[in-house]
Amino acid sequence: MIFESSRKLAVTACLALALGVTGAVAAPQVGQPAPEFTGTDTSGTTYKLSDLRGKTVILEWTNDGCPYVKKHYGSGNMQKLQKDTTADGVVWLTIASSAPGSQGNLSPAEHDALMTSRDAAPTAVLLDEDGTIGQAYGAQTTPHMYIITPDGKLAYKGAIDDKPTADQADIDSANNYVRQALGQIAAGKPVVPAVTRAYGCSVKYKS
Repeated sequence: MIFESSRKLAVTACLALALGVTGAVAAPQVGQPAPEFTGTDTSGTTYKLSDLRGKTVILEWTNDGCPYVKKHYGSGNMQKLQKDTTADGVVWLTIASSAPGSQGNLSPAEHDALMTSRDAAPTAVLLDEDGTIGQAYGAQTTPHMYIITPDGKLAYKGAIDDKPTADQADIDSANNYVRQALGQIAAGKPVVPAVTRAYGCSVKYKS
């Protein structure tokens, strides 16, 4: 009985991790100004959110070792979304908040090589080793997606889609929340749903 109870607790803990249920983290509210941030990309270029006013901005938290991230990159799903949106003028910032020594922490050159090998197309990859940007947004999982409207307000936060699995086969039947939200924004409609539960691996913040 004790073994069975321990096993159930372990399974529950793993499921909570996969669904992004972690400790309490301050998070910005949809409809309110998105938290200002300044981040440096792999080439040393500085990005400041306020400098991007007038453009739609997508934030994508990533960790190359996470099976949920691999699901969306291995299938080409994330790359297609990046290419489709940036072609429409959206600024796509992929953010790596993994602390030094943890899964997903890569050098700038390694990040660039990874993006090239994946044929990925974000506007930039921001290095957030100290977790400042991730903590400001309450990013809990990889991937965790955020959309900021041209007036600087947070319009969407949560999962990339409604299939919280690591199985690529589920992508074709999934409702892509990010693509749906962008369509609603373009049409001048409210984003529904504006908040969903992100799923994936926990962001590997420094302890």
